Amino acid sequence: MRYAHSNFEAFVRPAKPSGIESRSAWIVGGGLAGMAAAAFLIRDAQMTPSKITILEASDANGGALDGAGNAQTGWLIRGGREMEEQFQCLWDLYRSIPSLEVPDASVLDEFYRLNRVDPSSSPVRAMCGRGKPLPDRDSLTLTGKARREIISLILADEEKLGGKTIADVLSDDFMKSNFWLFWRSMFAFETWHSAIEMKRYLARFVHQILGLKDLHTLKFTKFNQQESLSKPLATWLSEKGVVFRHGVRATNVRIDTAAARKVATRIDWLENGQPGGVDVNTSDLVFVTNGSMVENSRWGDHHTPAPVDTTIGEGNIWQLWRNIAAQDPAFGRPDVFCGDAAKSRWESATVTTLDARIPELVQKVTGRDPFSGRTVTGGPITFQDSAWLMSWVVSRQPHFKGQPKGQMVAWLYGLFSDVPGDYVKKPMQDCTGEEITREWLFHMGVPMDQIDDMAATGAITHPCMMPFITAQFMPRGPGDRPKVVPDGSANLAFLGQFAETPRDTVFTTEYSVRTAMEAVYTLLDIDRAVPEVFGSIYDVRMLLQAAAELRDGKKVPGSGLLHHLTDGTEIDNLLDRYGLI
Repeated sequence: MRYAHSNFEAFVRPAKPSGIESRSAWIVGGGLAGMAAAAFLIRDAQMTPSKITILEASDANGGALDGAGNAQTGWLIRGGREMEEQFQCLWDLYRSIPSLEVPDASVLDEFYRLNRVDPSSSPVRAMCGRGKPLPDRDSLTLTGKARREIISLILADEEKLGGKTIADVLSDDFMKSNFWLFWRSMFAFETWHSAIEMKRYLARFVHQILGLKDLHTLKFTKFNQQESLSKPLATWLSEKGVVFRHGVRATNVRIDTAAARKVATRIDWLENGQPGGVDVNTSDLVFVTNGSMVENSRWGDHHTPAPVDTTIGEGNIWQLWRNIAAQDPAFGRPDVFCGDAAKSRWESATVTTLDARIPELVQKVTGRDPFSGRTVTGGPITFQDSAWLMSWVVSRQPHFKGQPKGQMVAWLYGLFSDVPGDYVKKPMQDCTGEEITREWLFHMGVPMDQIDDMAATGAITHPCMMPFITAQFMPRGPGDRPKVVPDGSANLAFLGQFAETPRDTVFTTEYSVRTAMEAVYTLLDIDRAVPEVFGSIYDVRMLLQAAAELRDGKKVPGSGLLHHLTDGTEIDNLLDRYGLI
């Protein structure tokens, strides 16, 4: 498997691997990574689709790309997905998946056209003081010290950051900035998360610094991610003949590690509670989604808090990884990620409106009609002075195809779910949906005498506690995540957010699809390159734009001298173009 940064191979149809007709594939996990692996096996490896089996514990496909519920009892989304132009592997996949919305178009065609006609932007990136825009929201408020720390982290050697947290490498100067407020609420980082992941994010998304203040660089689907991303992919796979087996919880993959090669020989599972499994041989491919951000997610309702469940037992995906990892150090260390759920959890909530009051409030705050069918918040709006560090999102409406006219769906989340709120004097994790709605309305500036009634009768809110939602950000070092294809593996690969691939960033749809592509291409030696991670960190134009943004447009000190030294050169033109001199 190799990487390419040109489009020379982007449209190549690779040759059929020798002997592919006789090979089969077993995929553990029906999330985006698992389904993407099946798609690449069909499209690029030309494997017979009926010989591909996806084992999924739940009754739905898509994993974290979810969306369910109804207009009467309330809609359900655990989270949303922020996407961008530079998700090379994701768009490589979806160029081949037919749209369910637009005739004779791919999902990529549909997505591209939508975001061209209705580009994203945030009208109010942050708020404070009960409904007021953050006064300095147009500034990243970084000191010179904080800027130097960012540069030092980007340049740091990953191996020297092993086990370190963000707080270990970035000071209070940085933590007090709007940059950190915007960054952490956009990506869900905490100060105790991995310094390595923070470094990767800064390097991977240098170009996103240009959109931190108004999120204009982000792109979103028309509907929730289940209907816009999961369903088209699952439909295409099913129509091709891929076998989906729901209600199957893999409990172990037995691997022969005695010889120089590592060979998966059997998958054990519980199917509807009954033990079972399948023997596999060297020609059978086994792809394992090891770990899950949304494992143990538990829902509450308008009158019931969402329970916190950190139990890891037989049939749990974390226990599956533990059982695999016990067989060889090359298979990673799962407890680095799932061993402290108090540091990997936060809570979200889905609000379904019952009358016009909350939609009218959203229009007042954003200046945008939530029922226009166009972008509303354009990403998260964060309450800077919220004890829960609450953010909220109203995506294009309807967010579900089944939403009736006049009904709005909003999504809320709080990064600090274990501290008392500002209006509701309870931790978010102990709150009902109604209480979480009260806290939201309080920060939105609703008059105090209207908050309780509006929360009680104006919406149905379902909270969701996710104890492992940022497990992939836990401090780690080399070897904690297994390689996508471990050294010496003959037929086993790992997929998803807890497999290791260089340079790219977890907690993204791109990472899921990239690991799937690399797994298929490596095990089958596909004669086509995997697109390289976007190299914004190596593009001087991107770096200069980011530098200007980090300085909030202020000129570089001594820029007159700098101009004198660079006058008449391309460097001078670039410095002038991006406002640094």
